[in-house]
Amino acid sequence: MTPTGPAPGRAANGTPRVPTYKKARPWQAPESTRANALHAGAWWIWALGLATAASRTTNPLLLGLIVGVAGYVVAARRTDAPWARSYGAFVKLGLFVIGLRLLFSMLLGSPIPGSHTLFTLPELPLPARAQGIRLGGRVTAEQLVFAFYDGAKLATLLICVGAANALANPARLLKSLPAALYEVGVAVVVAMTFAPNMVADVVRLRAARRLRGRPTGGVKAVLQIGLPVLEGALERSVAIAASMDARGYGRTAQVPAAVRHTTNALTLGGLLGICAGTYGLLAAEGAAYGLPILFAGLVLALAGLRLGGRRSIRTRYRPDRWGPRSWLVAGSGAAVAALLIRAASLDPEGLRPGVVPLVAPGLPLWPAAVILIGLLPAWVAPGPAPTPAKEASQ
Repeated sequence: MTPTGPAPGRAANGTPRVPTYKKARPWQAPESTRANALHAGAWWIWALGLATAASRTTNPLLLGLIVGVAGYVVAARRTDAPWARSYGAFVKLGLFVIGLRLLFSMLLGSPIPGSHTLFTLPELPLPARAQGIRLGGRVTAEQLVFAFYDGAKLATLLICVGAANALANPARLLKSLPAALYEVGVAVVVAMTFAPNMVADVVRLRAARRLRGRPTGGVKAVLQIGLPVLEGALERSVAIAASMDARGYGRTAQVPAAVRHTTNALTLGGLLGICAGTYGLLAAEGAAYGLPILFAGLVLALAGLRLGGRRSIRTRYRPDRWGPRSWLVAGSGAAVAALLIRAASLDPEGLRPGVVPLVAPGLPLWPAAVILIGLLPAWVAPGPAPTPAKEASQ
């Protein structure tokens, strides 16, 4: 029997079917390509801005809002690359940190006084030299709430770092580093890519075991998966070392001794100035001189890095550009950090709710609106290119 319908690729009248494409709206961000991809440093500045904002509050409502903003941007702008799958692992790590903080509070006690006793654990007597430390004893609602606030802040910091890992390409971030920091940057990039690659290996091995009809849960399955994961990590490390050696990694140019000494002095002086200026900004009595010293330290450190880059003889092929979209993404994170730091000084009770007496935390309106500025990359940053399966479904 022969088909009676039109031939594939042709309309009912036999004419070739012309594919139609949806016209992009002017306000929509374009699809991400090699030419217009966002600078990796912009994602890290955005994520560190959210992390800085999270470090200024213990309000669980604001921390949850920061996590929601980071999660929405990751869901809207991450790709199918292996490192983009690490966000879920950081979320699970954050939940584990909260549970561990609550467990330590119950077992080791807390300096927070409380009157609402929940239960009492068997207390282990300790010698006199361990005064101030206890194991077990009375567990109050105040100490658990305080531990939850503290653990939630640390978990939010981890999730913000996970968002940067999921959105920024580590290899492209390495290309953007100054030449003087290239060797250190390689070590950092290798360390940052270990967790995403390990997560990708675990997902791949679990899928293979599921296809073979083998269990993927339980202690035995974890032990059977762990050995191939470690073996893959070792093979990857050896491959990276071999490729770095083949590309002449660590080869430097000859520079005069005076330039080396000047570089060391500028870098060391700049780092000391940055430390002193940061301490002055954090201390209440040193805010007047903290900013000038910090600025001077940054200038010296940048000059040292500029001179140190003369020793590097490597070249860059198609370096990443810092365009207007990168400025908007990085600026949104910096704005969230700066405005929430200001809010912490104007409304400390709203950003750090107390636990004695035990009251429900409120949601400060304008700090919450400030955090929503972090959603800007979800519309400004170039979107991921659709996969063939998504194109077929559309």
